[in-house]
Amino acid sequence: MKKKAVVLYSGGLDSTTCLAIARAEGFEPYAISFAYGQRHSYEMEVAKRNARPMGAADHLLVEFDLRKMGGSALTADIEVPKDGVGDDIPVTYVPARNTIFLSFALGYAETLGAYDIFIGVNALDYSGYPDCRPEFVAAFQAMANLATKAGVEGEQIKIHTPLISLTKAEIIQKGLSLGVDYGLTHSCYDPTEDGSSCGLCDSCRLRLKGFAEAGVTDPVRYVKR
Repeated sequence: MKKKAVVLYSGGLDSTTCLAIARAEGFEPYAISFAYGQRHSYEMEVAKRNARPMGAADHLLVEFDLRKMGGSALTADIEVPKDGVGDDIPVTYVPARNTIFLSFALGYAETLGAYDIFIGVNALDYSGYPDCRPEFVAAFQAMANLATKAGVEGEQIKIHTPLISLTKAEIIQKGLSLGVDYGLTHSCYDPTEDGSSCGLCDSCRLRLKGFAEAGVTDPVRYVKR
């Protein structure tokens, strides 16, 4: 019997690749997605439509509203930057987002009897979010093994970050080798109503850079490439 694993899945490039990697490593993946009031809610339509076709045994959508706290261009009336990826933590950073997401994933894993959680964080071609760094993941894993019944009873919970040291081009190449259809993914922070990607936000720029460096055409629709 395959071991179960929880995979954080947004419908985006990284999380979809992560889902494919979990499957390739012999896990039975259970996808978990979050509708948290993000302005790019189109990604949830993609996630709901494609989680099972992408190989998830089941798909849990958790809904809560981070707009009540704001503090980010993704959850408040703040313009999404379109002038390039900078060196500072951008305004698209959502306070504590991955801590919240991993906490839900940890609870889901315990109910499933799973001890493995996959998250597609990356510390190379990324926007500088502090909760995408290896130090954060290591700290959360240590906490998870202190805070759960499973951890106390001797089952080691592991947070898998298979993309953390890969460039975006390497992530794309890895996904293509596993049969990922990137036409069924969405990454834009500020899409149009029909789901076309803006092509100018940090997420679009990093994605397009990755495809260019991988020598592959990005199959999703863009307003501006």
